[in-house]
Amino acid sequence: MPIKLLFATGPSINTRLLVAVITSVALLITEQRGQQLDFLRATLSFFIEPLRHLVDLPTVLIEQTTESINSYVELKNENGRLRDEQLIHQTRLLKLEALEKENIRLRALLENSFKLGEQVLIAELLAINMAPYEHILVVNKGTRFGVHPQQPVLDANGVVGQVFRALPLSSEIMLITDPNHAIPVQVNRNGLLTIAVGSGQPNRLILPFLPSNADIHPGDLLITSGLGGTFPQGYPVAIVDEFTSQPNKAFASITATPTAKLDRNRELMIVWSNSAPVPLVAKPQAPETAVTEENAHQ
Repeated sequence: MPIKLLFATGPSINTRLLVAVITSVALLITEQRGQQLDFLRATLSFFIEPLRHLVDLPTVLIEQTTESINSYVELKNENGRLRDEQLIHQTRLLKLEALEKENIRLRALLENSFKLGEQVLIAELLAINMAPYEHILVVNKGTRFGVHPQQPVLDANGVVGQVFRALPLSSEIMLITDPNHAIPVQVNRNGLLTIAVGSGQPNRLILPFLPSNADIHPGDLLITSGLGGTFPQGYPVAIVDEFTSQPNKAFASITATPTAKLDRNRELMIVWSNSAPVPLVAKPQAPETAVTEENAHQ
């Protein structure tokens, strides 16, 4: 039996190929001339379609995964970029808001400078020293701009203080709340004269030299009296906020709040009492003028 299987022969390869070709031609002719294979095709597609989707599934999953990862990376990058842009825009808005407020303050200073009638110089705040017994500001204008000691300093609301020390590029200003500062004032309602002294506390002045029967009430406006020659007459100084009589003492206890915003200013006005302009730089004399003056002396 094994010997018969070993030497058994079947159809040759050419024969098989010929049968396959004939079968294919027959199927094509049948397909062209009729619809006998439609049912068979439909039946086979019912089983083949899931296989095709199963074969394509890894490729589809890889493409979708890749697309999702790329979309996630792009969205993350865009989110970071938009967050940075938002931060930049918020910073710019804050800067614009600060510039708008600064513009409002400068306009108020300029409007008040025209109302004062004296020559003024706008100075910007550089530093603050608010120790318990010393209230000093430093501004960016000094002797180079004609600033000198004892000049009055104001803001848009009233008297701030006076120049304490003038340096070439900066000046120190003693606030009216400094305990070493005193300013002659008068009650705007009735002209009563007195002196307002710094209390050493922010936004508080004391009037230590008025008797208990003085004609002064809370709410009265105190203005500069012009006495002493440092502060011109008529500048707002403070508003009386408390009057307490002391029967056993010679003077009453009176406090007032400065009208100037001493703790909020960034720009201040340094005032000259005369109207002559202050030259920033000394101008050299012309040769003809120098010769004329020399001849005049001779």
